Parts: sequence; C-alpha cells; structure tokens
Amino acid sequence: MSDAPAITVVTPGHSREAVSDSPPQQRNEHAGSSTRSSCLVALLTADRRADWDTYVSSHQDGTLFHTSAWQRAVSEAFGHEAFYLAAVREGRMVGALPMFLVASRIAGRMLVSVPYGVGGGIVADDDHVAGHLFEAAKSSADKLNCPVIDLRSERAVVPDLPVVDRYVGFRRELPEQVADVPGWLPRKARAATRNARDKYGLTAAFGDEHLEDVWRLYSISMRRLASLTYPYRFFERLVSHTPGRHWVCVVTWNGRVVAGLVTFLFKDTVMPYFIGTTDAARQCSAANFIYYCVMMRAVEKGYRVFDFGRSRRENIGSYDFKRFNGFEPRPLEYQVYRTPGSLEPNLSPSNPKFGLVRRVWKYLPLCVTRSVGAYVSRHIPG
Repeated sequence: MSDAPAITVVTPGHSREAVSDSPPQQRNEHAGSSTRSSCLVALLTADRRADWDTYVSSHQDGTLFHTSAWQRAVSEAFGHEAFYLAAVREGRMVGALPMFLVASRIAGRMLVSVPYGVGGGIVADDDHVAGHLFEAAKSSADKLNCPVIDLRSERAVVPDLPVVDRYVGFRRELPEQVADVPGWLPRKARAATRNARDKYGLTAAFGDEHLEDVWRLYSISMRRLASLTYPYRFFERLVSHTPGRHWVCVVTWNGRVVAGLVTFLFKDTVMPYFIGTTDAARQCSAANFIYYCVMMRAVEKGYRVFDFGRSRRENIGSYDFKRFNGFEPRPLEYQVYRTPGSLEPNLSPSNPKFGLVRRVWKYLPLCVTRSVGAYVSRHIPG
C-alpha cells in the first residue's frame, strides 16, 4: 500500500457539500480507506469559514489573502466565483487552497490564487496534503475549462512546477521601541521624514472616514503610473470585512490631503497596501512620511514585521523606493500550471502589447481612467 493518504475530492461537477463533519471511521469509509491518514478535499461552504480562517491564521504560510475576508471582498467587488478547497484529516483541517475563477476577456479562463493579492497558493500540513490539493485544483480547472492555475505562494509548494521569476517581496523586522524607529531607517530616508515633519509641517491622521480620500488619491497615482484603478467598492468591501485589522491614514500639507494609505494587519505583520499621492507629494516627501507614521504606529501597537509588499523586478521606481527605506528584495516563488499546449497569459504592465494604451492612459481624464479601470481590472486579476 502507498504511504500517500487516501483522498476524496469534491470538485465542480460534483456535489458542493461542505467538508464532512462525520466521525473519522465514517469519513474514512467514504474515502475508501480505513487508515487514520485518510484525507478529504472538498469545496468550502460558508458555514465552515470560521474553521478555514482559524487554520490559515495559525499556519506559518497563511496570509491575509488566504482569509475569507479577502474572498468576500473580491467576490462582492468583482463578481468572481470562489472555489476554495479545504483538506480535512480525522476531523481536523490540514490544508487550504483559495482560488477564484476569472473569466478574462483578455487572457481567457483561469483559476487564480488569489486575485488582487500578492499572496495565496497552497497552505498545508505536509507534502501529501499539498499534493492532493494541487491534484484537486487541476481537476477543478479541467471541469471549469481553465487551462491555467496561478498560484501566488511566497514559497514554491508544488514540485517540478516552474517558478515565475518576476516578482520580489520586501519585508523587515521592526524595532522593539518607538524611539528606535528613526535610527532603524537609513540616513537619507530618515532625513526625508524629518524634513517632511519639521520643514514642511506634514501631519497624519488615522480613521476609516478618510477612505474615500485615499481612493481618490490612489486613482490619481494609478493614472500617473499608467496603471489600472481598482474600484472604490473593493476598498470599501475590504475595510468592511477586516474590522480592527486595518488602518486608513492620510497626510495633510497646508490644509490639503496629499497622501493616503490603507494598511492591513495580519498576525504580527503590518502591510501597507494601497497608497495614493498628489503630484505635489514628492516635493514634501509625503510618501516617506506616511510610511514612517505607519511604522511608528505599528511599533507602538506591538507589531513585529513591516511588509512592504511586492514589486516587479523591472519596476525600478517601486523597487528603489523600498530599498531606499532599508528593505532588501527576496524572490517570490509564484508558480503557474498550464495544461499541455496552453500559454501562460502575460498580464504584466510591461507586456509590449499594452505599451500604446499605457502611453495614452496617463493623459486621460480621471473619470475615464476610474470607470474603465474598474471594468478592465475585472479581466486583469492584479
């Protein structure tokens, strides 16, 4: 008999039942095995979200992007259908794989783990469970006619599946004392934040009431960068589904809001995620200042890690800014599965096919980039 645990897979085309609550003996019988190592993989249902969140929050590789909060925000804002696979052994969850079906008019149908997130992919207690989740994902993709599965895990989990060497992450452990934060920053970054506060008189304010201001500035920044603007409802849904686990911050200069930032909190980590600035923000170092304010607040509240998110290797501006603040890049080991004969969709902004559109984009009115961006972003899952 093989050492691999037995498995029952419930995928699209089968009953959408919840992970079984039956006693281990009954569940093993259903799985066709009497061993205590049997494993059931099934589509998650709403009544098991609490179990799912408990598992991903306790797993070392679990991220905000694995949580049901992200699932609900993406579903409600973009309409993508969720296919969350949960693995259970002897009544205990031992693995999770969140996926969304993205029916893109630009790249075709794909399963993405997860859209609009810098993390995702398989989390599992052991390699056997991870392998079974991947096989269940391939079965789902086949039934859903999806030639591509996009796994955005920080650490490659699926053996022999190529790693996409396109993105790097930036993470750094925070100092223990608030007073140590200025010295924790490199000299030039420290000087920039000091000038922002002392020379230009920037001030920061925290509160969800500033969310619309942050999105407004974010849409300005995205147009400036020739990038898509996610719809305001995505911001609103994320904030709504993460009570007590986010900060909304704005920075004011001469009575005007010049920078805004939405930061998410997960485990011991703070992750600034959506930032927006005015055209004048560079003059007063508003971006440096707003990140500094979040760093100070994070240490004050006892958080241990500052996660600056990801950057594309060729995105020199973002890459250099994070290094300017003392963060060094680490490869993100994303993996993409393709059925034989299919091509990996290249939805990167650096794709030459998007060149003309991006050159024109930054000159379009905001009302156009906001509305068109909201529509197109549904087909380019970030």
